[in-house]
Amino acid sequence: MKKENKPKTKEDILKYEIANELGLMDKINEGGWKSLTAKESGRIGGIMTTRKRKEKK
Repeated sequence: MKKENKPKTKEDILKYEIANELGLMDKINEGGWKSLTAKESGRIGGIMTTRKRKEKK
């Protein structure tokens, strides 16, 4: 069963941008987000948080 393509939120777009910058898109395309290590996922989340804080200012 294929997952439905839901509209991408602002956070999803940011997450993909950061993953691309970190060079993780090949890994994500092959195995999905679950294929990332905790360290890689945490790095993406940390950068997302930093960028969100900068946007608020």
